[in-house]
Amino acid sequence: MGDLTEMLRAGLPPEAVVTDPDVTASYAHDMASFCAAGAPAVVVLPRTVEQVQHVMRTATALRVPVVPQGARTGLSGAANATDGCIVLSLVKMDRILEIDAVERIAVVEPGVVNADLSRAVADQGLYYPPDPSSWEQCTIGGNIGTASGGLCCVKYGVTAEYVLGLDVVLADGRLLRTGRRTAKGVAGYDLTRLFVGSEGSLGVVVRAVLALRPAPPQQLALAAEFPSVAAACEAVRQIMAGGHAPSLLELMDRTCVRAVNALGNMGLPESTEALLLAAFDTPDPAPDLAAVAEVCTRAGATEVVPAEDAAESELLLQARRMALPALERLRPATMIDDVCVPRSALADMLQGTAAIAREHDLTIGVCAHAGDGNTHPVVCFDPADPEEARRARASFDRIMALGLELGGTITGEHGVGLLKKQWLAEEAGPLAMELQRGIKAVFDPLGLLNPGKVLDVAAPHPIGFPTPT
Repeated sequence: MGDLTEMLRAGLPPEAVVTDPDVTASYAHDMASFCAAGAPAVVVLPRTVEQVQHVMRTATALRVPVVPQGARTGLSGAANATDGCIVLSLVKMDRILEIDAVERIAVVEPGVVNADLSRAVADQGLYYPPDPSSWEQCTIGGNIGTASGGLCCVKYGVTAEYVLGLDVVLADGRLLRTGRRTAKGVAGYDLTRLFVGSEGSLGVVVRAVLALRPAPPQQLALAAEFPSVAAACEAVRQIMAGGHAPSLLELMDRTCVRAVNALGNMGLPESTEALLLAAFDTPDPAPDLAAVAEVCTRAGATEVVPAEDAAESELLLQARRMALPALERLRPATMIDDVCVPRSALADMLQGTAAIAREHDLTIGVCAHAGDGNTHPVVCFDPADPEEARRARASFDRIMALGLELGGTITGEHGVGLLKKQWLAEEAGPLAMELQRGIKAVFDPLGLLNPGKVLDVAAPHPIGFPTPT
């Protein structure tokens, strides 16, 4: 390790190279359960593009794997270290370089926190829509790496739709610029989209050009209580088929509702089997809410509560924001899935998940970006109980299999990482996997970048061990 740290320090300030094992251990993993994490040889925290290039040139020279990281709020193990690797933490590259109201773009470094960008552009009457639930902690680089989403996706789309261009340091240290700053541009293959969702396995994003929108009006919300999941999902189907464009359409099952009631004294009836939350940010949202309220009533809602103003809307939406903290109180650990299915299969997905919970004798609550068909089954379990942990992992896999059976995908916004790479092969098929491995080999022929994530590509041996020929 001496050669590695000496070569890194030759191009980095002393404080940017961390070798204290007690400190490096804190960078070993993200927030995913059931994902192995190794011991990094060193953690580096660069502040400039040139410093990132130096790290990658050093890694290439010594054949040391590199794991790029953001805030480590991910849920798939994509940021987990491998033994002997360089952890490349980009959180110190946190500058908003430009906000252009005419072109409606922001140029940012990867360590910029999502919420900080959102507030900065809001000061200029602009809006950056992607809003993961961890938006107060997660970074733009991490959002790009995992192609993350959020509550607003039903109307505004996911991160990939807002990334216009990237500066990327490749595995050998070369700097690649992709994409554009213009509103339109179709020259050549779309390399920008290739990097979005690649989880740091193709290159290290060091700068991003992001599209912005004009700031929308304050949204207004309603809550609808249903006696069954099927009725709530039928309301979702009718809302989307009816041409409505909600800025938010979220669903919580009975397990979530009861957990939220217990945590926040929300006063929701114990008979509520599903709670649907809808919001509109049109100039006059009242007619939209009235139309959706009518749809919910026809679908079987027992009560529909529209907000009168922004403050009441916030109170209604608080229930959705409390869902995960409330479920986390039920057992010592949670495992959060993110299977996305066609909207027409949403009821089958939720009812099937409830059956899986009964089959495995587990508490599994589901909250969903219902307008997208993106479900988040949350498996609650005790990792100290080996049998319960085994059932938790088995239920997680059954939920993913169910999603594929219903014509869905294994991940809508959390990414593949370590947790789901065997399921990626199941979803994509042999030919697609062969082509994806070929793309990986073009960008990273030595397999140095985030090895073992997304694709089953092994890490090179760390420094001090021979690499097989």
